[in-house]
Amino acid sequence: MPSSVGRPSLPARASTSTAKSRQEVVDDVDAGERLREILGKGVEVRRDVQTLKELRTLIQQHGLPIESDDGMNTHRPYVWSIFLGVPPTAWETYSSLISLGQSPSYSKIRQDTFRTLPTDPLFKRRVQESSLIRLLNAFDWTQRNERDEAGGKGDDVGYVQGMNVLAAPFLYMANSETQAFALYSRFITHCCPTYVKPSLEGVHRGLKLLDICLSLIDPKLSSYLRSKDLTAKIYGFASVLTFSASTPPLPEVLVLWDFLLARGVHLNILCIIAQLVLIRDELLLSPSPGTLLRSFPPLQARKLIGLCFGFLHNFIRHEKELYRMLAMHTYDEGVGKEIDGLDVERWRGGGRRLGNDFSYAKCNRAGPGVGEIPLIRTTQSSK
Repeated sequence: MPSSVGRPSLPARASTSTAKSRQEVVDDVDAGERLREILGKGVEVRRDVQTLKELRTLIQQHGLPIESDDGMNTHRPYVWSIFLGVPPTAWETYSSLISLGQSPSYSKIRQDTFRTLPTDPLFKRRVQESSLIRLLNAFDWTQRNERDEAGGKGDDVGYVQGMNVLAAPFLYMANSETQAFALYSRFITHCCPTYVKPSLEGVHRGLKLLDICLSLIDPKLSSYLRSKDLTAKIYGFASVLTFSASTPPLPEVLVLWDFLLARGVHLNILCIIAQLVLIRDELLLSPSPGTLLRSFPPLQARKLIGLCFGFLHNFIRHEKELYRMLAMHTYDEGVGKEIDGLDVERWRGGGRRLGNDFSYAKCNRAGPGVGEIPLIRTTQSSK
């Protein structure tokens, strides 16, 4: 290992080849057969801790095979249902919400739905705007009804920016609108409730964590972006808000979300940093990196997942307390207040303090096979 701790090593170049070795093909076939065996157990998978753990690992290491040009996989709706703990939902439950008519947020919903993934032909071909409107309107009624039953009042619930894009992957890949509604509802209320508060508190805390984590993982790139007044609020808002669903192509979003639902949606923050690392050289050489960051390059989900696990391997070794906050910031208000009190300046130059052992270059070599990560909360934690 180099003795210098002041300068991180140059990143190992990720291979651009999409060809797989013969052994990788064999491994994928074996993984596919095991996946079918696991899903054949039906609802019992949710109750079997070891089998659920194996399913998460299969998704992490191999992903779900793409079966068509639109990125679909017939198993995905069932896999997401398992990870989110969502049982089959009766049409009557959903239709009763639709029958309530326009919710108080209806006009805000209509202002956003036509702008949902506007340049994605696959989404436009498969999902009608009317479906998106119905789903969001029904969810708004659900939130308001639950608030009223709990004796709440005020504007603490309702449609907020980004909820339309978060609904898009569910409507795109689900077998029915009812199934999409059930999955989306669970995702919002269990995985990321702080992200849909009226003031988007969780999103802003995620952006703060993105700045801190980048300064630890790649202090040189972090410093250069800051010198150009480019903080996460400038370049990362949409990616944090939508868990990267705003970055095309949609089939790659589905692959990334397979991973996030398997291992924890908080890892999106590290996946965004992986996006930056993939274009690191271009950013450092550009006198105007903000121009490059107006939109991220097309998602390459498997590369992001590999980099993410490399970061995580060293992250947990050196910054367990910060990782605890990262893992819980999407749903825990108490942790959110801790994040609010963090001094970002404390973390400047963190990569130098931790040395090359924490540099992104070493992380890149760790790859996606790094062991089981200690999740604070999985999407299965409440039954």
